[in-house]
Amino acid sequence: MAWTKQILRVNLTEGTVNAEPLNMEWANEYLGQRGLATRYFVDEVDATCDALGPDNKLIMATGPLTGTMASTGGRYSVICKSPLTGVMACSNSGGFIGAELKNAGWDMVIFEGQSPTPVYLHVENEKAELIPADDLWGKSVWETDELLHQKHQDPQLRIAAIGRSAEEGCLFAAVVNDLHRAAGRSGVGTVMASKNLKAVAVRGSKGVGNIKDPIRFMRETADQKKVLAENAVTGTGLPTYGTQVLMNVINELGALPTRNMSEVQFEGAHDVSGEAMHEPRKSDGKPNLTTNGACFGCTIACGRISTVDKTHFSVADKPEYWGNSGGLEYEAAWALGPDTGVNDIDALTYVNFLCNEDGMDPISFGSTVAAAMELYEAGDINSETTGGIELKFGSAEALVAIAELTAKGEGFGKDIGLGSKRLCEKYGKPEFSMTVKGQEFPAYDPRGIQGMGLTYATSNRGACHLRSYTVSSEVLGIPVKTDPLETEGKPELVMAFQDATAAVDSSGLCIFTTFAWSLENIAPQIDAACEGDWSVEKCAEVGARIWQLERDFNNRAGMTAADDTLPQRLLKDAANAGPAEGRVCDLDQMIPQYYELRGWDSEGRLTDETRSRYGLPA
Repeated sequence: MAWTKQILRVNLTEGTVNAEPLNMEWANEYLGQRGLATRYFVDEVDATCDALGPDNKLIMATGPLTGTMASTGGRYSVICKSPLTGVMACSNSGGFIGAELKNAGWDMVIFEGQSPTPVYLHVENEKAELIPADDLWGKSVWETDELLHQKHQDPQLRIAAIGRSAEEGCLFAAVVNDLHRAAGRSGVGTVMASKNLKAVAVRGSKGVGNIKDPIRFMRETADQKKVLAENAVTGTGLPTYGTQVLMNVINELGALPTRNMSEVQFEGAHDVSGEAMHEPRKSDGKPNLTTNGACFGCTIACGRISTVDKTHFSVADKPEYWGNSGGLEYEAAWALGPDTGVNDIDALTYVNFLCNEDGMDPISFGSTVAAAMELYEAGDINSETTGGIELKFGSAEALVAIAELTAKGEGFGKDIGLGSKRLCEKYGKPEFSMTVKGQEFPAYDPRGIQGMGLTYATSNRGACHLRSYTVSSEVLGIPVKTDPLETEGKPELVMAFQDATAAVDSSGLCIFTTFAWSLENIAPQIDAACEGDWSVEKCAEVGARIWQLERDFNNRAGMTAADDTLPQRLLKDAANAGPAEGRVCDLDQMIPQYYELRGWDSEGRLTDETRSRYGLPA
């Protein structure tokens, strides 16, 4: 069982909310969350639709293990067509609202149409209604959260909301839940704003009791929690340093993109690292890190709760709640730090708070600022363009000032909100944009980690590390060690990671478990919880089917083989330091074999045989 077998369909144009049964045939083929929601999405949405028009839909979906006692079973995803990339968007988030939605009795919520005025959805178990949100429009995520808690007088209400950046059309706006967890990438918050949907507030008290074999499920989950606890990464590294454990490691490897990916090592890496978050500040003797934190059901607790120095610039006038909030994760710290050349950890933390408060993806934001800094230093924009901000690499003051403008959609912040692809095109230097399919890069330079180059180029949602984290193998040796500078064998490695990740994302579990778990650890938990046979082989097949379905949608949206590439900087300009010095990303050596393994033609399209093999819709 595990599924509630109920979905909520919200027609925002008509203002109606209705329940309908879950398509269990599709659940058996796509499992849940990312996969199952994508199956609904491609069945109902024209791939050529305007991402910000009423024909696009937005789906919030849980997995069958969401809300259960499985470790990390608190995940949910937001699925839509991306306004940033024009292709499939699926953004995953932790926190507590996913489990709350599941405990309210819903596997997913499908939002369609466009409300004529601002509204929010309030769900309390089987009762769900749209409520006017005119008073919330123009408020930040944090203000919205506080006002809804005051209104409903329920401290256990879980809320996902958009901030001002989404309302102002920032193309990388996020959906933020539980104050500092986010469905962060690809502009899913922008789509939510286009529908005049300000927030989703959920209270669920029904529980998740429909487990196929409860005794076996308890045994399986208990055994796998021991595996997580005994693993060096999930039992020690992530709880202690969070994902920031990687900053110094990747820097030493010569794969830390620096100053808009023009360099591969950052001299100030330690200053913004996980270790630095533990060190006392000179100003007040207190560390940046207050404590670690965990999402629903998580036994890893990699989350960071940080405190900023209140004497630091731009912080002293902030409300008291700014004192303690979600701290820096590795990707955010990199984008806001090394990529912009800034090594001020308090400035990075402050900007990360801004991203949480007003719902901006810190990866895309930081990467776009880095592109703007290169434009500034090359003379393509100037202080008149930026409203007086000296947008130079290394300037913490400039980073903070532009973050405040982007959050509000004001001044040059409006240009930053376009994302780096459109920004660089606007000012005549498209080559300065470090993107794939219009989405900004994460924190791994593919010249130093070759598998990540193929991962980025073929990702179904644009540049993304969470679609195939070959860093596990190429850097950490999980599940086996591979040479990060070698291209041989990387197509097979990338495809295996992509398929496994799609299955994990569809289960309701966190991908970070895969530092310790493989599908051999995950499949038995799914099989004990869900009706049907969920072997390792079936889970892998489901993951592959999901990948092919996403790719097929993207092809119909207009994506071709020409989009499976990297910026010329990474293909032509050699790494300037570290173990990868003198190397470029040898993508052209990997793509043909990858296409063959996937069953695609030379244009990157599914062959008829591939479509038939996976039973994909016509």
